[in-house]
Amino acid sequence: MIPTVLRPVPFHRKRSTETMIRLTAGSSFGYMPPESRATLRRNVAITLFVAAAAASCLVLYKAADSFQFLPSYSDHSSFFRHVLPAEFSDSFPDSDDLRLERVLNDAAMEDRTVILTTLNEAWAAPNSVIDLFLDSFRTGDGTRRLMNHLVIIALDRKAFSRCLLVHIHCFPLISKGVDFSREAYFMTPDYLKMMWRRIEFLTSVLEKGYNFIFTDADIMWFRDPFPRFYFEAEFQIACDHFSGSPDDIQQNRPNGGFTYVKSNIRTVEFYKFWYKSREIYPGYHDQDVLNIIKDDPFITTIGLKIRFLNTAYFGGLCEPSKDLNEVCTMHANCCYGLESKLHDLRLMLQDWKQFMSLPTSMKRSSTVSWRVPQNCSLDSLRHSELLIKNFEQ
Repeated sequence: MIPTVLRPVPFHRKRSTETMIRLTAGSSFGYMPPESRATLRRNVAITLFVAAAAASCLVLYKAADSFQFLPSYSDHSSFFRHVLPAEFSDSFPDSDDLRLERVLNDAAMEDRTVILTTLNEAWAAPNSVIDLFLDSFRTGDGTRRLMNHLVIIALDRKAFSRCLLVHIHCFPLISKGVDFSREAYFMTPDYLKMMWRRIEFLTSVLEKGYNFIFTDADIMWFRDPFPRFYFEAEFQIACDHFSGSPDDIQQNRPNGGFTYVKSNIRTVEFYKFWYKSREIYPGYHDQDVLNIIKDDPFITTIGLKIRFLNTAYFGGLCEPSKDLNEVCTMHANCCYGLESKLHDLRLMLQDWKQFMSLPTSMKRSSTVSWRVPQNCSLDSLRHSELLIKNFEQ
């Protein structure tokens, strides 16, 4: 809408004040004394000033009305990000808490569930882990739509920059004084810090009222996992070894790389208890500590409902899912070194794509199976643990 501008009526010649205040012949007022004329001049000036101010307000009102077609913003920082270059808008940063809330809200499903993964520079490089991870969503059976609900948590600046190039929902979780950009070898100090930082972060997500699936980026998504979850459970976790029963606290060996957690007071208290337990068991990573505390009386007291996920559907290189017709996810666990992991992940994706290209009748054949593990194996993991022990000694 084009603003309406009020124009003053033009005067053909300039009139003196004396002319303006002289009364017409025959007027009953007669001659006006000088002091009265001064008063009148002040009144005229005031009247003209008020009229000009009113006209200006009308112009501004009309102009403001024309902004109705611009997008609205709930806060000033959103406006600055929209109209200013990125370099300048960074001068108006939201608090991390508000930024996280916005990212989670944008990615959440209707029931406030999000899918989360973490990423550092070592896994963010082109043709590295993150590309294989996203490719699995695109080629999986019914998994592409789930990418809309995936939030990548970047642990360093380069990982965040790469995330912005390959995905829509990214959040920077950069810890001061800690470098998570390099490859963190299993059980090294950097690895332990990274794992516990993850637990701390996931606690904050639950406190915000969001359910989540947490997935390591070296897990390939081949099918929608939701139909395989237990409806009544509040904390569900994949396993390095599955005993055969989802309720078996003693024999199931959980793997923290894949969890489905519902937000409520019990899960929040459980995650806080889990994180606090790192102080009781220093030098252990989150998964080992979980194995220790999973049957702690505290968990019984709060009434947390735990279920362990079957490796037939949520497999890994420790215990592969044998049937490609049933598998939902496959984890490159029990693997030492990035190059070995990438090799087996690529092979895993190739096997899946080849399987998906088969006619339906051949997919049911018992001869269809994985070619992994190859470079990854339990032996390589034991070798890595021995190297770490020798290094510490």
